[in-house]
Amino acid sequence: MYVLCQLCLYSVCILLMSKCHMNFSRFIQKLQHTKTLITMLFTSTGGIFESIESGPSGAEELAFKFALNTINRNRTLLPNTTLTYDIQRINVFDSFEASRKACEQLSLGVAAIFGPSHSSSANAVQSISNALGVPHIQTRWKHQVSDNRDSYYVSLYPDFSSLSRAILDLVHFFKWETVTVVYDDSTGLIRLQELIKAPSRYNIRLKIRQLPAETKDAKPLLKDMKKAKEFHVIFDCGHEMAAWILKQVSPVLQIYHSDLFALDMEPYRYSGVNMTGFRILNTESTQVSSIVEKWSMERLQAPPKPDSGLLDGFMTTDAALMYDAVHVVAVAVQQSQQITVSSLQCNRHKPWRFGARFMSLIKEASWDGLTGRVLFNKTNGLRTDFDLDVISLKEDGLEKIGTWEPVNGLNMTEHHKSKMTNVTNSLSNKSLRVATILEEPYLMFKKSDKPLCGNDRFEGYCVDLLRELAAILGFRYEIQLVEDGKYGALEESTGQWNGMVRELMDHKADLAVAPLTITYVREKVIDFSKPFMTLGISILYRKPNGTNPGVFSFLNPLSPDIWMYILLAYLGVSCVLFVIARFSPYEWYNPHPCNPDSDMVENNFTLLNSFWFGVGALMQQGSELMPKALSTRIVGGIWWFFTLIIISSYTANLAAFLTVERMESPIDSADDLAKQTKIPYGVVEAGSTMAFFKKTKISTYDKMWEFMNSRRQSVMVKSVEEGIQRVLTSDYAFLMESTTIEFVTQRNCNLTQIGGLIDSKAYGVGTPMGSPYRDKITIAILQLQEEGKLHMMKEKWWRGNGCPEEESKEASALGVQNIGGIFIVLAAGLVLSVFVAVGEVLYKSKQNAQMEKRSFCSAMVDELTVSLKCQRRLKQKPQPPAIVKTEEVINMHTFNDRRLPGKETMA
Repeated sequence: MYVLCQLCLYSVCILLMSKCHMNFSRFIQKLQHTKTLITMLFTSTGGIFESIESGPSGAEELAFKFALNTINRNRTLLPNTTLTYDIQRINVFDSFEASRKACEQLSLGVAAIFGPSHSSSANAVQSISNALGVPHIQTRWKHQVSDNRDSYYVSLYPDFSSLSRAILDLVHFFKWETVTVVYDDSTGLIRLQELIKAPSRYNIRLKIRQLPAETKDAKPLLKDMKKAKEFHVIFDCGHEMAAWILKQVSPVLQIYHSDLFALDMEPYRYSGVNMTGFRILNTESTQVSSIVEKWSMERLQAPPKPDSGLLDGFMTTDAALMYDAVHVVAVAVQQSQQITVSSLQCNRHKPWRFGARFMSLIKEASWDGLTGRVLFNKTNGLRTDFDLDVISLKEDGLEKIGTWEPVNGLNMTEHHKSKMTNVTNSLSNKSLRVATILEEPYLMFKKSDKPLCGNDRFEGYCVDLLRELAAILGFRYEIQLVEDGKYGALEESTGQWNGMVRELMDHKADLAVAPLTITYVREKVIDFSKPFMTLGISILYRKPNGTNPGVFSFLNPLSPDIWMYILLAYLGVSCVLFVIARFSPYEWYNPHPCNPDSDMVENNFTLLNSFWFGVGALMQQGSELMPKALSTRIVGGIWWFFTLIIISSYTANLAAFLTVERMESPIDSADDLAKQTKIPYGVVEAGSTMAFFKKTKISTYDKMWEFMNSRRQSVMVKSVEEGIQRVLTSDYAFLMESTTIEFVTQRNCNLTQIGGLIDSKAYGVGTPMGSPYRDKITIAILQLQEEGKLHMMKEKWWRGNGCPEEESKEASALGVQNIGGIFIVLAAGLVLSVFVAVGEVLYKSKQNAQMEKRSFCSAMVDELTVSLKCQRRLKQKPQPPAIVKTEEVINMHTFNDRRLPGKETMA
């Protein structure tokens, strides 16, 4: 909700009268030369100040009076003309009152109207000026399109598109990758449209925030920006809001504002706030300095005294633009001839007949003023040709560090360029406090017979890294161990940080050089350099004991599933071969090739013979059975190919399984660890590894965190050393950084790394939030990386004596423990064959007894007798049948037909 307040607002009317065309006798009596009446309408910038002297409107009024008095006193510009003025006041945002005041002043006979500055009131006055043909002069920003239809309008305020390009050029110079734009109303987005379009054309991430409209308290917004690490900020807001923000802003923010010089900079000179902005007032000019000095003296004499918002010796941009605007109109008056003003009435809509000519003179006017050369675009009346000074706030005040021009762009001074590129100057000969923590091989106490003090007490990777950084950047350092012995984590109970992170936040340390992991939560409160080492989380566990192969280890080359599939394949192929052989006519053959007219054919592939054929091929021994038909040969060929691959794979894998002692571990990865509860596992409490498992969304790692959190007292350890010792002395798995695991396993042969990396992370040098040392440390680390020194330092501290390698030897001889199972299988086969032979003897004895019609025992004795004599065995023949008389011819085949075992006959 906006608050309306009564402010000093002005309407300026210029009344031109020539000596020979005087229509007002009272002016003839008072003036001996032409007099010009100027009436001005001003509006405040949103009710920022409460009195004339305390705000931009008050400064513009003083500048307006000062410019008129200067022109009237000097008589250089208008020797025969006197400018007079009338001041009117309106309420803020009251466009109706602005229109009424403008009509009142137009009735006096006006040549130009200045103001008001607020958009709603200015638009109302602009419409009246267009209708009556009276020039309208603006010194404040107004959104104006390129095809401006307001032909009676000019603005001394720099064109917003050019200003936006100037800011974008400055962002490019500082090589910002992220920028935050903060504005107070929607017009700010219009003014910065070139910058807002930048992400689509340049590699810039842009974030836009709006200041709260209901309150002037910007602290919540600034806290959010600090939390989000937004330190490259462009503010587009009013004077009062800008001053209020600067009083609340964090000393590490960099603010780019186009009107910094209009504020009181003294309270921020030693605050550490890095502010850079643009200035259109040319303070380096001797003429400008003289005018500003006179302006300041005259302003100090005007009651009431100015507050701290307007310093002695400074002129605001609004005041300087107003001063130049009055002089531009004076130049047009000087060039005008035979131009008279007349009383205009808003209700009659009769324009001023000299308005177009006078407006043309104003657009063609040129003036070297306080804000540089003033030139207008004759089409739209905008000021597009102007120069800006780039200024920066230093401890001794504002310093010019460059210039910007619409044609040539940004031009920074060589001195500032050298300061931007020379990163070592600010750290040279400075003494820094370095926080660290004891952990091998990063930082260790140096073993010595003599007492050591200071930095000489320590050695390790971090000490060498510090020494190299100090050599490059030229700083001195003091190593101090963190008081609580922790890296840094957010305590849930207190909501406070501990460890090295806490010391950086409290500025007890300038750097933290340690195995400090770069994490998201830590980046919110401290800054990190680029990583000097990359790593990940892995598992430290005891080396498993070697296990000898079992008696039946010859089965190991193939898994039980494969053995089962081979058996099923064997049974399936044998059955298919039997069926195809029965159906194929080409598999049947004539057993008596000498008698081609025989009606009997036979088939060798009975069911048993089919199984025997499969076994022979599988064992690579072959059989006397050979398929004759194409279909059966296809089945046989495919089966041979199958057995070739299986036997070759088995043979190739058999050697490794029989000669190598396998190291069997109960866990091979994090998944195995998560699936079991027998082996406890844990991490260092309040470390980055613990934070990873706590915040993870991956189901496996979340399950592991639930296990560790439920047994927090028993599985968590206080330090890395405690975790390593626990792995050595118990059945415990320790989750830690892979670099430390690499160091430990090089020195303890009983420990090993299980699986690969669970995540990817990096170590970086920590600095306080917004520290100027971060970028310098980063550049030095990159230099060390390119020179290969980081790798050499790691090799120096990680390379240990190494575990003794196993003696290389040829394939070891196979013992009973390797292939004893084969002998067992062989013995089992022999025993089985004996039982089968006994069964065959019994079966044959029974058949003989039935044929010869005698007892089973006598037949069995005969069989055993013949078998034990080891002589040629005579085939048992049945008793000849009784003689049968018949007249038919005896078929000789009745006695010659003897079916061989394993064959079938078809008539």
